[in-house]
Amino acid sequence: MLKNKGHSSKKDNLAVNAVALQDHILHDLQLRNLSVADHSKTQVQKKENKSLKRDTKAIIDTGLKKTTQCPKLEDSEKEYVLDPKPPPLTLAQKLGLIGPPPPPLSSDEWEKVKQRSLLQGDSVQPCPICKEEFELRPQVLLSCSHVFHKACLQAFEKFTNKKTCPLCRKNQYQTRVIHDGARLFRIKCATRIQAYWRGYVVRKWYRNLRKTVPPTDAKLRKKFFEKKFTEISHRILCSYNTNIEELFAEIDQCLAINRSVLQQLEEKCGHEITEEEWEKIQVQALRRETHECSICLAPLSPAGGQRVGAGRRSREMALLSCSHVFHHACLLALEEFSVGDRPPFHACPLCRSCYQKKILEC
Repeated sequence: MLKNKGHSSKKDNLAVNAVALQDHILHDLQLRNLSVADHSKTQVQKKENKSLKRDTKAIIDTGLKKTTQCPKLEDSEKEYVLDPKPPPLTLAQKLGLIGPPPPPLSSDEWEKVKQRSLLQGDSVQPCPICKEEFELRPQVLLSCSHVFHKACLQAFEKFTNKKTCPLCRKNQYQTRVIHDGARLFRIKCATRIQAYWRGYVVRKWYRNLRKTVPPTDAKLRKKFFEKKFTEISHRILCSYNTNIEELFAEIDQCLAINRSVLQQLEEKCGHEITEEEWEKIQVQALRRETHECSICLAPLSPAGGQRVGAGRRSREMALLSCSHVFHHACLLALEEFSVGDRPPFHACPLCRSCYQKKILEC
């Protein structure tokens, strides 16, 4: 009888152990204690929703303004543990078949885990699951010092139906929300903004320097001065008044003045001088008492009392309407030499007035 009782007790113990192990396996597969699910918050929200449904009352609008209290904003940089309380022990853990879960880490232990993660540079590198930068999205630190996105870890746990680290495969890890990735991302953005601003300031300074100081290279120096000359010519063109009507009016005025000058010249040089007028001009020339030609500086006539030889011809003199006297040959040579003047508008070599001439013999 005793042997049968002992045998039956062993069978009962085996059955209890098998049931306990099955319950533990089912407990792990059902994922009742996911680190990012945060069942405590969901239970609190369900309780609050039920209490709100019970406490709902009709609201009467009295028309008076009610003072609304602004909700207190929580510190977004505050770190907290997602599973502060250990999960309840399963039957297998109570019987000692499987080891109990590790106790919650203290704040000092979490600091050591965080320092280990910083030394590894996990927050600087992208998330191992999605291979994207952490940026400002929620970040989770595991007790094995590995870092992931909160949403990525939650999706991984739902996909594998196990609570194991995606990198080291550690079971029953603890999770803590940190903000190292967001802090590093803000520092990175600030340094980029500062770098862009400094680059803009330096480029602006360099452009102003290139505008004022010519470069030493020959090609760049040539381009620099070409650009300066084009700018100066553009400024000159812009400074002038480009009104076409005023330009045409000024041209018409200049033409009218030229016509009047030409008419005056024609009046002076165009009419023929009479003999009486020539006599008056000759009297004026005698009063001047000019004895030398102003062109060749030779005497106009031989000295008094001297006769010209038979083989030599006396030089002809030309009396101008301005009462100046020259050698006729000298005057002809001067008229040929003066290219700009055209007959009958030759100018006197002395008074520069338009003249008519009369040939005189010595």
